[in-house]
Amino acid sequence: MLDDRWETTLDRVLLLTVLLSQDMASSLARMGLTEARTHLVWELRKLGPCTQRRLASALRVTPRAVTALVDGLAETGFVTREPCPTDRRATLVTFTELGRSTAQALADSHRELARRLFGGMTAGEFDGFDAGLIQVLDGLRAVLAAKAQGES
Repeated sequence: MLDDRWETTLDRVLLLTVLLSQDMASSLARMGLTEARTHLVWELRKLGPCTQRRLASALRVTPRAVTALVDGLAETGFVTREPCPTDRRATLVTFTELGRSTAQALADSHRELARRLFGGMTAGEFDGFDAGLIQVLDGLRAVLAAKAQGES
């Protein structure tokens, strides 16, 4: 029955999320990071030195939440706050050498995991997987949007 196959595949997708989450949590803990702090490090890597307001916008969190994240990252030596040259009321969040090397290590391990997970697939297998994954993500976004609007 097709519905049984769908449920079995959904179980595999859920298992995938659990395994990825476990791997990420243990890897980040070894680096001295939490998931939330890592998200900030990842965005800062993309944006370069920027204000906390810009980080809050990029992370889609409140300025207060970003302040707490930056405080934690500053206390553990990943970032510093420096005066903003264009706005004396603002400060720039910048990487320390530890932060810069950690951000690079995150990017390198991300690339390596992608290589290990997908490197054994043929181009056709990968393209099919990627297309199916996009379709599933689009479907999940639609379900979540409908739930947010009070539909079932």
